[in-house]
Amino acid sequence: MNLPPLPTTVIGSYPRPKWLREAITLAKNGRLSREDLQEAFNDAAITVMRDHQVAGIDVPTDGEVKRDEMVEFFAERLKGFRFYGPVRVWGTAYYRKPSVVSKIEYNRPMLVDEVEFTKSITYTPYFKVTITGPYTMAYWSYNEYYKDRREMAFDLAKAINAEIRNLVEAGAPVIQVDEPAIHSSAEEVEWAVEAVNESVKGINAKLMLHICYGDYKIVAPYLNDFKVDQINFALKIYNYKPLKLFKEHGYEKEIGAGVIDVHSRNVESPEEVYKDIKRLMEYFPLEKIWINPDCGLKLLPRNIAFSKMVSMVKGVQMVREELKKSGIVGK
Repeated sequence: MNLPPLPTTVIGSYPRPKWLREAITLAKNGRLSREDLQEAFNDAAITVMRDHQVAGIDVPTDGEVKRDEMVEFFAERLKGFRFYGPVRVWGTAYYRKPSVVSKIEYNRPMLVDEVEFTKSITYTPYFKVTITGPYTMAYWSYNEYYKDRREMAFDLAKAINAEIRNLVEAGAPVIQVDEPAIHSSAEEVEWAVEAVNESVKGINAKLMLHICYGDYKIVAPYLNDFKVDQINFALKIYNYKPLKLFKEHGYEKEIGAGVIDVHSRNVESPEEVYKDIKRLMEYFPLEKIWINPDCGLKLLPRNIAFSKMVSMVKGVQMVREELKKSGIVGK
């Protein structure tokens, strides 16, 4: 991949434009046709891609604007799942937690149309497609069929692997497997790593794994066992304390370093991002560092999400200029 030092990317999700949210409501109330809603989704993907381009993101996404939730979306499209109704996550936040009621099977492409449309609107060949990983799918679903979660996760891994193969065939150059739940259980993490590896087995693409909030100590001993090129982490929210942990465990892969707190509406300054990147460079070689937000930007107001991306890129550019002046990288 022909990218500059400290490539910038996003984790995946981005705020849906207000007009798309209104279009979805109209469609649910029977006041907007399926065709018009699809047009609205496509227009939103174009808008998000443009935001990423203006901000200067090296490896963008379509903002996942066509997906409501990271588990629901895939459970709706895989055989074996059933929905009974919404469950409360926290406060007034709900999601439709799926339940596995029969053998999980892959029966149709889930993201191929998304990849094909993204290919038609991207400003760079190096766009990213995200997919929820097998352990998180299993951990965040009810189990009414399998003898245990391990068995369920490995059937999910087979289905996800089939989908990723189709995504690569469709032209996706970068695949990110999202596993925010992978460090939820110290008793399960070892086979959870195996399930993730099964989901990316035989894939010829740039492979990334996303791990965010939780106890990194649980997964740290296994990080080098993942069969991916890069793992990106939420770090800003932890004031980069996990860097020492990763170093102690001899982490060797590329690191996608979260330098933007997506749970805060305070916009980091470019100078703050610059200082944080310099701190990262004390732990990892330049050629192994990518820069990204801690997690998806979806829950922020769009203007704040955009401003955070701009600051992130400006901070990276400050480091790049310094590297050029010192002769560490070419002009």
